[in-house]
Amino acid sequence: MSQEPQRLSHPTALLIPKARGGRAQHVVYLLLALCAAALYLAGEPLVPSARSLISHFMALQIGVLLKGTCYLAEEIFHLQSRHHGSFWRALSACFPLRWHGLMLLVCGSAYVALLDGDGQPLGLHLGLASLCQLLILALGLHKPSAVEMSEMSERSKQNVAHGLAWSYYVGYLKIVLPRVKKSMEEFSRANPNMLARRETWKLHILVPLSCDVYDDLEKADSNIQYLMDLPETTLTRAGTKKRVYKHSLYAIRDEDNKLWHCAVEYATPLQSLYAMSQDECAAFSREDRLEQAKLFYRTLEEILKGSKECAGTYRLIVYEESGEAETHSLSRDILWHLRQQCHEEYTVYEGNQPHNSSTTLHSTELNLQISESDLPQPLRSDCF
Repeated sequence: MSQEPQRLSHPTALLIPKARGGRAQHVVYLLLALCAAALYLAGEPLVPSARSLISHFMALQIGVLLKGTCYLAEEIFHLQSRHHGSFWRALSACFPLRWHGLMLLVCGSAYVALLDGDGQPLGLHLGLASLCQLLILALGLHKPSAVEMSEMSERSKQNVAHGLAWSYYVGYLKIVLPRVKKSMEEFSRANPNMLARRETWKLHILVPLSCDVYDDLEKADSNIQYLMDLPETTLTRAGTKKRVYKHSLYAIRDEDNKLWHCAVEYATPLQSLYAMSQDECAAFSREDRLEQAKLFYRTLEEILKGSKECAGTYRLIVYEESGEAETHSLSRDILWHLRQQCHEEYTVYEGNQPHNSSTTLHSTELNLQISESDLPQPLRSDCF
């Protein structure tokens, strides 16, 4: 019976945030139940409590309508460019009328029905509620928190990182990854002793969370040495005749001076994130850059996991550069992933061997009888 390979997580992978769950909404329901129970146990009269509750609801709906009115005053000047010249489109964008309009009508009707003549006219209640909501708008207290903005952007897929990840996949990875195996096979036939480990025949994509991308990998780490380029892929793309796509092969030296060979390159969209953080016009802070780099990695990983044509052709290597000057940290991270891929291959191989000792060949005998290309391949080694 086959055995799933044991996958170890690189420590840096723990820094990548997962998508937010529904815990906040669950807490809302919990607090709602607690508040309702507290009001019930307080023993307050039903009618005054209902009137106060409806009054608060009505004040909230008035605030929504007032905010929409303020936004509409600006959108009127952008009807052609933003709303195709339709006033109704602008009105619908500023006022969520289907829900808030109905809620205001119901709350207003119920409040009038429950009004028992407390000496203050209904107009005064509405005026005070409007004044309170306008003060909230004027002081900027209505603005969402940083967490709310982040969650809204992630759910609507409107972050900078989402656009960069999809552009990188559609415009580059989707083109080159399905051809990586073929390029390495051609290279291996011409250089049979260089790419001995088939499980590492992938494009290793570096994702530094600092977004600091070196044009020359040899300058990033002296244990990384350029060897040569893999066979080129030539395509006609977006009006460019015979556009060339190619990858570079590097030798990674480990602690025992042993050489590991693999195709490595940076995720180039990270250069855009870094440039944005250096340009004042982009209004993109270092904290924003770090958050978007993590989201870029997570989004790219999700895209590639869902791509059948790219399965088994890549390895994402995310890492965080330490503050200390470590000259060989990058090569260590790459070597960790190379060894992990070999570990996954070995685990699947061990799990696929029969358990009957009378029919099982010794491992050395097995190595003599089958070629390396016929060894069991990993079930999935493109994620970690």
